[in-house]
Amino acid sequence: MTNSTDELNAMRHSLAHIMAASIVRLWPKAKLGIGPVVENGFYYDIDLDDVKISEADFKGIEIEMRKIIDENQSFERLEKPIDGAISWAKESGQPYKEELLNDLKRAGTTVAKDLNADELGTITAGKSAVDKVSFYQNGEFCDLCRGPHVESTGKVGAFKLMRVAGAYWRGKETNPQMQRLYGVAFETEKDLRIYLERLEEAKKRDHRKLGQELDLFVFSDMVGSGLPLFTPRGTVLREELSNYSNELRQRYGFEKVWVPHITKKELYEASGHWAKFGEELFLIKSQETSDELVMKPMNCPHHTRLYASRPRSYRDLPVRYLETTTVYRDEKTGELGGLSRVRSITQDDSHVFCRQDQIEQEIHNLLQAASDLYATVDMALRVRLSYRDESDAYLGSKVLWESAQTQLKNAVTANEIEFFEQEGEAAFYGPKIDFMATDAIGREHQVATVQLDFVQPERFGLEYIAQDSVANTPVMIHCALLGSVERFMSVYIEHTAGRFPVWLAPEQVRLITVNQEDKTVQFAETILKQAKELGLRIEVDNSNESVGKKIRAAEMMKVPYIVVIGEKEIESGQVTPRIRKDLSEQENSKSLPVSEFLPAVSSEAKNRTNKTTF
Repeated sequence: MTNSTDELNAMRHSLAHIMAASIVRLWPKAKLGIGPVVENGFYYDIDLDDVKISEADFKGIEIEMRKIIDENQSFERLEKPIDGAISWAKESGQPYKEELLNDLKRAGTTVAKDLNADELGTITAGKSAVDKVSFYQNGEFCDLCRGPHVESTGKVGAFKLMRVAGAYWRGKETNPQMQRLYGVAFETEKDLRIYLERLEEAKKRDHRKLGQELDLFVFSDMVGSGLPLFTPRGTVLREELSNYSNELRQRYGFEKVWVPHITKKELYEASGHWAKFGEELFLIKSQETSDELVMKPMNCPHHTRLYASRPRSYRDLPVRYLETTTVYRDEKTGELGGLSRVRSITQDDSHVFCRQDQIEQEIHNLLQAASDLYATVDMALRVRLSYRDESDAYLGSKVLWESAQTQLKNAVTANEIEFFEQEGEAAFYGPKIDFMATDAIGREHQVATVQLDFVQPERFGLEYIAQDSVANTPVMIHCALLGSVERFMSVYIEHTAGRFPVWLAPEQVRLITVNQEDKTVQFAETILKQAKELGLRIEVDNSNESVGKKIRAAEMMKVPYIVVIGEKEIESGQVTPRIRKDLSEQENSKSLPVSEFLPAVSSEAKNRTNKTTF
């Protein structure tokens, strides 16, 4: 057996059919929706009327699935005329399949695209309707499907049912709600076991859980869904990350700008964002004027106004703006989750306006800045070159798009960065370099992005006077190193399991007094003052608790350095820091003067190191 992506997807697709067949065996009146392959597995949408599947039912479904697997039923492909297929759906009591088939008869490929599902018939690209559709049969179970599948049910690898969730038919809230049953599948039991172990580790690292335990952020019903509030500790983390992003970009000539958080909707009509994302905008009414205003969902249109505020010469270019600021999008409440998906999104946004001959160098600078940032936070990177597909969802001529895509690929190749290409992932105004970071437990996340844009400068009529005194249109390059600061924090909290390096730790040092005598408190306060003068984030625990309990409390907050202050430390002027285990390979730390310890910690913070120097 091979572990290629195509073969693995065929196994997972086959398991979706096996699961559906099992459900029909257990609940013969089940009405089936669609059952595509998803990351690491598969799902099937099912309507069981008043029967609600729970985790208690998973064992019975899995037993039935294994019976079908043991029977080693062949997957046989067959075709039906579209009208015959519609009759089949009616006779089988499958109204959702009937609806799909009727839509296929009328609209052809658009249905497949809208659903983004595999459970549709054979369709000839470009046709407006279909004459025939394909089915796959295993045993007594037959389903509308375009495949592919493995040869037989006995060749599907290892699987496990994971969860059930509600899902509106075809994603529309006005449609019936179905039950979406998810499973995961891998080639071998070992691969499945590794995945499940990682899943358990992911639960321990859940940023929502750690955010509460480490006192980083909260949500409030009185504030609203998707609107996080950051505590002093969480604010340290987000500001240190943002400051580093700003510093990296300023190295390459970016200058800070500021734009307001509301704007007239005409700005987004001109940019093209209103037509594409109008439903995602927060609308505002003025009590003073008739202006239709919106909360800004992005910054690029505003930055074009800064560029256009005065005449530009070819000598002025490139013009580079940076702004780390919050934008607002009216995300669906069902899609919100912790910091991963929010309605107030802080972007470390950058825009370059440059000549065509400057593109390669500007992209090189941004690629280097992104590489430096992710090396510092200890996350491996590769990039996805995100291109347009053949749909009409993009602005600008195909000639411009082809030029932009070629230049992005050349820049990535010149920088010797690992990449892969994917159609259909571009922004509506241009192709992208999307940075994919791998976390500590092997999950890949899209983080930074660099986007080439020939469209918005044209739509806004941006110009510069070239060397031959002719007005030319500049190219616009969009970049965010962290992307969404909130989303990056969700990734990074889970990557580190909340064990932040010294430069990012909300609390870098905690002093623990062994008693509450004046001389002990005074010595701790002396260290506290010296540390604060060095810019360190330090706290003193002078509570009336045992030393052991105070140490455990500091360890629970994952403080990098814990220093116990007692008679010995007061007399010697030396401390023996307890170093968090992930920061050092040494079992025991050595004693050293306070005058050496504090500057060393300060140096670690300034140099943004991930390990201790002790």
